[in-house]
Amino acid sequence: MKAMNPLTLNDPHLDAIEEDLIHIRRHIHSYPELRHEERETSAYVASLLTKWGLRVERGIGGYGLVGVLQRGDSKRSLGLRADMDALPMQEHNRFAHASRAEGRMHACGHDGHTAMLLGAARYLAEHGGFDGTVNFIFQPAEEGGAGARLMIEDGLFDRCPMDAVFGMHNWPGIPAGHFALRAGAIMASSNTFSLELTGTGAHAAQPHRAADPVLAASAVVQTWQSIVSRNVDPKDSAVLSVTELHAGSAGNVIPGHARMSGTVRAFSDDVLDLVERRMNEIAQGVAAAHGVRAEFQFQRMYPALVNDAESSVFAARVLSELVGDARVDAQVDPQMPSEDFAFYMKHRPGCYVFIGNGDGSEYGSCGCAIPLHNPNYDFNDAVLKPGVAWWVALTRAWL
Repeated sequence: MKAMNPLTLNDPHLDAIEEDLIHIRRHIHSYPELRHEERETSAYVASLLTKWGLRVERGIGGYGLVGVLQRGDSKRSLGLRADMDALPMQEHNRFAHASRAEGRMHACGHDGHTAMLLGAARYLAEHGGFDGTVNFIFQPAEEGGAGARLMIEDGLFDRCPMDAVFGMHNWPGIPAGHFALRAGAIMASSNTFSLELTGTGAHAAQPHRAADPVLAASAVVQTWQSIVSRNVDPKDSAVLSVTELHAGSAGNVIPGHARMSGTVRAFSDDVLDLVERRMNEIAQGVAAAHGVRAEFQFQRMYPALVNDAESSVFAARVLSELVGDARVDAQVDPQMPSEDFAFYMKHRPGCYVFIGNGDGSEYGSCGCAIPLHNPNYDFNDAVLKPGVAWWVALTRAWL
């Protein structure tokens, strides 16, 4: 890895493109598209990359695309990733760039992620300063669609070879323009489960004639909570949440079926294996005790996002050079939400960082940071310039 080229947030070339990036970000925010439906967003991104002179590889894993920029003679290559999809929720904001699509909203900042990576592509296309190849990955379907896995399965690393991959996500609660990361697990795995309990229905006034799946379901929900408190090592972390429970249709009928589902989060496969095994054992045991049958299913969605140690140290050093040690937390606590960037880390080294979206101070003394996936959320445009600067500084340092 070469010595870092100096870059500051006062670079006039950053200032020159900031207004354009704000326009791009707000345009994307106004026209959100859901996972696997990012046709117009993908075309818009491709048109800008082409305008700036990048080669564009399209149709990877659906609407995924990669802008490829090469300078010099080096064979080294780097991947930088942003996600493009929105969420199926109604926006409550009333500003001019609010969503124009009913029931769709950029409530996770993917509009800002895309704009920042576009800004880096433009800056590096115009000013260079590196030797090698940069692959700007614009990924679809992060929100539950495993777009990263789809792009990889569709030949991403064959079509666009890269030695390492880096990602970034805005994070409300961290001051705007500050950064946070850690080596090792930084975001949890995402897993879903369902449990179907089948008993015997009866009149509610004659419970002795029933094998009650509702009573069994209640016992399962409570007993499952002992897994984290009594089976998982206290030094580890896990979340088990039952989020749905459906049974019955009348007040005087004990139903014959009950169904529940929810999510499990963990930072290691060993903990996840333990939780899945104990959930099934408890479900089967409780069901047998209540005279009902249990059918348990467990689906592993996104693996835990584990940052490569060497890449994380390198990223922290580049960030400290860029914004100063005081604005970089290199030991941030792991977060329980999940991210499909984890799939890239299964194939290439790299690091995922958080960029602060604001701590609420911008809303006054009574304000608070509006969280992700909230109908009042909006990406903070003040973050665009430091986000672009990070991508540029990283590229020049790595290449």
